[in-house]
Amino acid sequence: MKAIQVNKNDSGEINAALVELDPSDLPDGDVTVAIDYSTLNYKDGLVLSGLGGLVRNYPHVPGIDFAGTVIDSQSDAYKQGDKVVLTGWRVGETHWGGYADQARVKSEWLTNLPAELDTRQAMAVGTAGVAAVLGVMALEDAGMKKDAGPVLVTGAAGGVGSIACALLSASGYEVEAVTGRESSSDFLRSLGVKTIIPRSDVDTPNGKPLNKERWAGCIDSVGGAMLANILTQMQYGSSVAAIGLAGGAALDTTVIPFLLRGVNLLGIDSVMCPPQRRTQAWQRVAKDLPLDKLESMIEEVPLADVPGLAKAILGGQIQGRTVVKVS
Repeated sequence: MKAIQVNKNDSGEINAALVELDPSDLPDGDVTVAIDYSTLNYKDGLVLSGLGGLVRNYPHVPGIDFAGTVIDSQSDAYKQGDKVVLTGWRVGETHWGGYADQARVKSEWLTNLPAELDTRQAMAVGTAGVAAVLGVMALEDAGMKKDAGPVLVTGAAGGVGSIACALLSASGYEVEAVTGRESSSDFLRSLGVKTIIPRSDVDTPNGKPLNKERWAGCIDSVGGAMLANILTQMQYGSSVAAIGLAGGAALDTTVIPFLLRGVNLLGIDSVMCPPQRRTQAWQRVAKDLPLDKLESMIEEVPLADVPGLAKAILGGQIQGRTVVKVS
């Protein structure tokens, strides 16, 4: 079977390349899946580059998500021929992942693919999309209303941001989007974004603990100084769903927005998210995410191209969703 394998040499250098492996090389698990598609995510870029300390043992097969068909199952939960999707559970980090013709995993890590979606569409959503949907669901659970005002999406042209923009717009919210790429404006408007905000307008706090109230909710995939600034501009009782840290893990802020405006900072974890919540997220995708807009986000690449794209995803140069055709 074909696979992207990452190796570390004696001097500690990381190399990722397309190789031939035998299915008997696959790690332990009770379900084996023939993979149709995977994706390229920020975390995949880290693994392919040997950054972030995510991989414990080499050689390793990356790919933090995949969709395909069950070809062997020792679990009562799945049978041969079932269409399944996997995101999270540290697959592609501590367990071999989706950049291969086959994967063998624990059955509890899999989710049945909704009948409304095919495997390519599932990976157009992928890990980034699941995180975005979980963020929207968390904001709604915290009380976000469609008539309360605009919802902000940061890093809007990226994987998380683009899915969030499309889902929020299709669900009836007014969407404002932050991007550092002027060339992404037409793309974002095609997803339903009403207002585009240059990154330079919000990426640096002005030193005030509170600023004018602007947003009824926020999906943030940037973190860092931008998140600190956004917190000072959220409406009373509103929430921010924190999904990523492309702008840094540190958060230099005050407790004033939380104490005087009742702002909520909601952490979104898509890695160890319980199966029931994952199923709800995929049902929301099938129900509300416009498939024509989803298609407009996709750039499909062959498996062999994946190692060369690591630098681009880490440098914020990827727009929308990169779907990897595996088999």
